[in-house]
Amino acid sequence: MLHDRRAPDRPADEVAAFVRDKVGHDVRMKIAITGSSGLIGTALREQLSADGHQIFRVVRRAPRSDAEIGWNPMGGQLNPETLSGLDAVIHLAGIGIGDRRWSPERKAAIRESRVRGTTTISTAIAAATSPPRVLLSASAVGWYGDTGDHTVDETTPAGTGFLADLCRSWEAATEPARGAGTRVATFRSGLVLSRRGGVMSRLKPLFSLGVGGRLGSGNQYWPWISLVDEVAAIRFLLEHDISGPVNLTGPVPVTNAEFTRTLAKVLRRPAVLPVPGIALRTVLGEFADETILIGQRAVPAVLSRAGFEHQHNTVEQALRWATSSA
Repeated sequence: MLHDRRAPDRPADEVAAFVRDKVGHDVRMKIAITGSSGLIGTALREQLSADGHQIFRVVRRAPRSDAEIGWNPMGGQLNPETLSGLDAVIHLAGIGIGDRRWSPERKAAIRESRVRGTTTISTAIAAATSPPRVLLSASAVGWYGDTGDHTVDETTPAGTGFLADLCRSWEAATEPARGAGTRVATFRSGLVLSRRGGVMSRLKPLFSLGVGGRLGSGNQYWPWISLVDEVAAIRFLLEHDISGPVNLTGPVPVTNAEFTRTLAKVLRRPAVLPVPGIALRTVLGEFADETILIGQRAVPAVLSRAGFEHQHNTVEQALRWATSSA
């Protein structure tokens, strides 16, 4: 699955407290962020700024202040010296995956926004006089394709399908930065659960009205993570010597049927109206087959070995947080 970056979210105070507790802030860093106005980017930028780090927003327009860096990701334009001397770059940018039906043109745009953007960032890092020490680049659990009930971790090879092929190229585009000596980690996010925006903005209204239910068979695994833990995990990667792919998911992935039952329980509503797979395919086309009706039983093995501790260890804990008032 790929997370939806379109809508911002402002986590409550406990998010900041949890992040501070887990990673500490003895070192103040200069950090550039692409996609800083999206779901994850907004939350991350606010946390890092509150911690005293100096944040530079990488924007696709003329910079309006010294705290902004201009770039043209599709045109491959980014002055390497604007990144020189930075401690880290966090690359989140990419157009929305699920905001419209996939056409061949839309799929090409989804792919190019990620692969070209990552190539632009990575190439600029490699060409900088003093390259950033760290590049954290977004990816997704779509890397694994449809894994059925087989548990997968970061050592599992890429699967098949559009999203698996996309993630393979997306992650490979970081190679110039890696070759220049920058530490590179590609974080494969699962379904990010937040209080505003993202998938919960679509599911919560339906389930609150009592018209929610499992999607398709319900047997497909949904590797979820709360926004609290997503932000904390990225901060963890900033300050720990971890390279390569890293799954950003909750400790225990659940099936869609379990996810929807739990959401109904949390909202105290029935979940008795399943949506057949054929209906989803009719409305959403290939997007349904690539994201909703398949799944990944992905676990965060790298984070767990490194000592990262989730605040939300079960999907019920994450959904209770995501459906509560900010």
